[in-house]
Amino acid sequence: MAAFLFLVTLLALIAHVLANTEKTIFLGPDPNAASVPEDLSALHLDTLAPDAWSLRAQLRAEFPSPEHPQGAATWIVLDGLTPGQRYEVRVCWPATQPTAFALKTYAPSTVYSTPALLSSLQDYSASRQPSNTTAPRKHGPNSGSLLLLQILAAADFFTTDASLMTLPPPVDADVILDPYLANVLPRSLAGTVVYLVVVGAVAYLGLARGARWVIRELVRSSHGHGKVEDEGRRKKVQ
Repeated sequence: MAAFLFLVTLLALIAHVLANTEKTIFLGPDPNAASVPEDLSALHLDTLAPDAWSLRAQLRAEFPSPEHPQGAATWIVLDGLTPGQRYEVRVCWPATQPTAFALKTYAPSTVYSTPALLSSLQDYSASRQPSNTTAPRKHGPNSGSLLLLQILAAADFFTTDASLMTLPPPVDADVILDPYLANVLPRSLAGTVVYLVVVGAVAYLGLARGARWVIRELVRSSHGHGKVEDEGRRKKVQ
């Protein structure tokens, strides 16, 4: 019974965590394979790293079209990655903004050698140049293992408001870089797992103690009933 309650609680929490969430899982690349063709700071991209793992942003979305079948692209640098370590990137957004997300990671060399990806990156960079007011983080050949994350956001709703159908509003989202502990468990879930283990252990001990008490009472009741029957037999014999 304790194991069943533990499983039900775990599934409920996992379902809650995955609500309105899209993610991709990947391994940190070898630094040589993730070499940067040029200084990425000129692109003015936001950066996620293990020590700066969360970003709250408004992601541009658009309805799918032949030119952009998966919607509008946002590009982010994933820096400071450990080669061979497992990571996941999650995008979390409110249910009030129906959007279909797709997340893809690329080595910088792959992006720069693929015309379609390079064009998407340059278009996004151009859209950020005038409004960027913060000093971009420098990314050079010695910045360590890094990848480029492409987030594609396709508006997923219908309305009679023509302006919204022409230009969907940006999506309020949290973008999270989550390293895996021992390549098994996302770091953000470590606290939840510890909590579930403690709750499961307490439930198991409580149920075990309750079961022992019930068994003792049943045995005691059985012995008491047996004594009454023995006394009744002795009285009949007398």
